[in-house]
Amino acid sequence: MRKIFRPADFIFILFLTLVLALPSAANTHSLYLAGLIAITQAIFVGRRIFGKNPEKIIALGDALLIVYIFLLLWELATSKFAWLDKFLYPTPGVVIKLFIEDMPNLLKGLASSAGLLIGGFSLALATAIPLGLYFGYKRRLKLAAKPFAKILGPIPPIVYIPYAIAVLPTFRAASTFIIFLGAFWPIFINTLNGVSDIDKKIMDSARMLNLSDRRMLLNVILPGSISSIMSGATIGLSFSFILLTSAEMIGATIGTGWYVKYFSDFADYPRVIVGIIFIGIVVTIITFFFDKLERYLLRWRKN
Repeated sequence: MRKIFRPADFIFILFLTLVLALPSAANTHSLYLAGLIAITQAIFVGRRIFGKNPEKIIALGDALLIVYIFLLLWELATSKFAWLDKFLYPTPGVVIKLFIEDMPNLLKGLASSAGLLIGGFSLALATAIPLGLYFGYKRRLKLAAKPFAKILGPIPPIVYIPYAIAVLPTFRAASTFIIFLGAFWPIFINTLNGVSDIDKKIMDSARMLNLSDRRMLLNVILPGSISSIMSGATIGLSFSFILLTSAEMIGATIGTGWYVKYFSDFADYPRVIVGIIFIGIVVTIITFFFDKLERYLLRWRKN
């Protein structure tokens, strides 16, 4: 039987009581925060009532508990007692209000950032996976490629950003190249290692069937390496986010990274926090769907 009240519920009630009852040091838009928390709690209660996976619901409740405690301390330290400098530490209500007001600009920047990310990351997938599979299959090519992977792979692609922006004709081309470079090596190296980790007995059995290289790669090596490929793609995607934001901070005139850099130059720290939170939400959503894709491709592991 499910519990009616959980720790997150008590923190939620305490939170709303303090937000609504305690006077604020100034007009800190605390009602925006109260509204956000109320909507979040309502969604969680609905998930708890109709959800089918108790373990996930408990994990979600624990995560919300941490978020509520953090927001409560933030609200008390800024809005209610003014312990922190409001210039550097805006109140949660102010940040939420600006987040709503600036949503059109944030979405416009996201569209630009998504174009760069998809272009560079897709190019890395399209080149690193086939090359990693083929080089891993051909021992001579694998031995030739490994020294380059060990030397070039660890170099942080971020060091290429200023030069790429100076040499390539457009910022889009430079950013796409940097993102491609950052995602290519993790995917290529993990694909290469994935081929090497395939059971030798499976490879020998496939060779006895006299399969062509194409069928060998598609029907034996690719399925056997998919776990390593997905691990490399996950790492490459993380690098892509970092490089995208860094590139936009250096040379862009639009985008999520540019948004943070632009307002930081004007010491508009509330909007800097808005940009950071927005980037975090976008990364979380993309990672969520990428994890769903990975679980689908590796669903055979459950059997």
